[in-house]
Amino acid sequence: MAQQQESMKRRSFLAAASVSSLQVGSFAGLLQAQSDSAPGVSSSGSSSFKTAEIDVAGSRIFLRRYGQGSAILMVHGFPRTSLMWRFLAPKFAADHTVICVDLRGYGQSGTPASADDHFPYSKRAMAKELVAVMDQLGFPRFTLVGHDRGGRVAYRMALDYPEKVERLAVFDVIPILEAWNRADARFAQTYWPWMLLSQKPPLPESYLLGAPEAVFHNPFGQGSFGPEILAEYVSTFRDAAHVGAICEEYRAAATIDVEHDRVDKGASKRIECPMLHLWAEGGPLDTFYANDGGPLGIWRQWAPRVQGQAVKGGHFFPEENPEDTATLLSRFLAA
Repeated sequence: MAQQQESMKRRSFLAAASVSSLQVGSFAGLLQAQSDSAPGVSSSGSSSFKTAEIDVAGSRIFLRRYGQGSAILMVHGFPRTSLMWRFLAPKFAADHTVICVDLRGYGQSGTPASADDHFPYSKRAMAKELVAVMDQLGFPRFTLVGHDRGGRVAYRMALDYPEKVERLAVFDVIPILEAWNRADARFAQTYWPWMLLSQKPPLPESYLLGAPEAVFHNPFGQGSFGPEILAEYVSTFRDAAHVGAICEEYRAAATIDVEHDRVDKGASKRIECPMLHLWAEGGPLDTFYANDGGPLGIWRQWAPRVQGQAVKGGHFFPEENPEDTATLLSRFLAA
């Protein structure tokens, strides 16, 4: 009961509103609470935001909305939520409407039923859902930014809906097909969620629910955030429906997503919009794929207009190093 009450307190602090009644909030308290752990974060931009829940395709997507102007959609990865953009999004709020969503299965978004082929948690289904969200918000075209799992949803959206995506930025990912095609022991030991979470239920669900905080005590979860942020992230992994949805997305990434990528690559389908890829300096993408020309060498098979570089800060550099990330993203948007 105490755990449920604490979860309710956290969610009331970051509560969602209906789309017809947007609520204004601020991360000022959270930013102050972790100022010691993020000394490089500047106060430029506005940390104020509005929240909404958008009903779409029989589910709902929770979002945070910053600023005004042309739209930027930011999509988080595992094991984060839209909260991961709390430093980066305000830097673009002066002249952009920045929409930060919780992917289905994460945070305060819905957990629609899956299927035997895992299609409801495929990147294609998730991309379609976010296109519908942006349409409801009145943004038929937008810049798209995705990290980790969100980066894979983002490149799938650019392939499936090229008319929607003006510019694409993906952080610390390569296409799913390319990752599996190059998987070896080093890959398996590093990218443990790919291997564990794609197993048949209830094995991965049992692990996550049994030790939810353990998700954040490894390179794919750890960060320099304080206890308030950690508590909000961990809340996703205390709920069986959300954990099941997250595992379904990883199962889709080991099956149907691979087939979608394979069909597109066989048809020479390309991402034609300008594309930015940033990856963690010294991380797996910076070291694993030298024989392929690094991550840019791989992405050039998919996106002829790609550019990019490594960034300090580890896998979660948009959260750990928002200053450099914002500088590079701003330069890309202005080109």
